[in-house]
Amino acid sequence: QAQLVESGGGLVQPGGSLRLSCAATGFVFSTYAMSWYREAPGKEREWVATIATASGNTNYADSMKGRFTISRDNAKNTVYLQMNSLKPEDTAVYYCYASLGIWGQGTQVTVSS
Repeated sequence: QAQLVESGGGLVQPGGSLRLSCAATGFVFSTYAMSWYREAPGKEREWVATIATASGNTNYADSMKGRFTISRDNAKNTVYLQMNSLKPEDTAVYYCYASLGIWGQGTQVTVSS
């Protein structure tokens, strides 16, 4: 059964960094594009970033460009989201998504002093 499990969330001060991980099982990870989304309280889920398969091409939402970096390790079946210069408005539940149509359970990121 295809499954995604996120980890790495937590509480961080403004200006800090976190790295989220998403471990994939049950499907051929290397053949699917992977994305991160986030959902803040009272807001709709929004796209954060996507990384392609073999090429590793990446795309980011405008508000994340220059601060967030998506990467993948196909040998470990894992996709990462490195988040730097975090702001309070980055507070959200962050979800991993595989282009075959599955979501992880989410990991909470809270940016607060």
